[in-house]
Amino acid sequence: MVEEKIIFGINPILEILRSNPQKIRKIIVAEGRGISNEIVKLIQERHVPLQKLPRAALKKYTQQNHQGIIAIISASSYASEEDLISILSEKQDSLGLILDGIEDPRNLGAILRTAECAGVDAIFIPERRASGLTDTVAKTSAGAIEYVKVARVKNINNLIEKLKRSGIWVIGADAKAEIDYTEWNWTSKSALVIGSEGKGLHHLTKQRCDALVKIPVFGKIESLNVSVATAVILYEIIRQRNLHKDSLSDRHA
Repeated sequence: MVEEKIIFGINPILEILRSNPQKIRKIIVAEGRGISNEIVKLIQERHVPLQKLPRAALKKYTQQNHQGIIAIISASSYASEEDLISILSEKQDSLGLILDGIEDPRNLGAILRTAECAGVDAIFIPERRASGLTDTVAKTSAGAIEYVKVARVKNINNLIEKLKRSGIWVIGADAKAEIDYTEWNWTSKSALVIGSEGKGLHHLTKQRCDALVKIPVFGKIESLNVSVATAVILYEIIRQRNLHKDSLSDRHA
């Protein structure tokens, strides 16, 4: 039996209709709820079954704010660890993201959304003591879950060693690091390691990283939210890589 899951809300459903409509079993709309012309058109073009039910009936599927529209889909599948390592090792300017125990599905969803926007090639999450790809993650990711490649791994530290042997720099984010995140050279193949909410990176994970970097803070709060911190560093990586590409272009002009 194929496992099912629920996604809800206008934007997540629009994204899956655009990117992966074959995963949709059916879309359920609350009676009296108007839906956009784009959603109607995509449902018709993709031949997705549509059902209308009383709004109260949608509570059977989720108690969250569903905006009057939900989709029943085949559960998001995980990529294999080895396949994603191959992608990172073969691509010239690859970028991986290792999440060392993100427990809040809303944080994971926000990180997936940022990672997709930043062009991250591979994401790794632990099998245990961490959020998986749940309905809440799908909702918070605003559809990004349908585009990113995510693998669940048994041991983060073993993964780090495999990546390092594949020629990928593994850099951890740690509030007590000596190196500012803007001072590190991110232009080589890299994997960024982000720790869990509140606890940060595990001690052994820190030891396995090639280097640790920090985001300086200037107020009374010691650190940023984990999804915000991830976004800050990912976009610094993009900034540096764009400058590097421009520099190479100027040399060959």
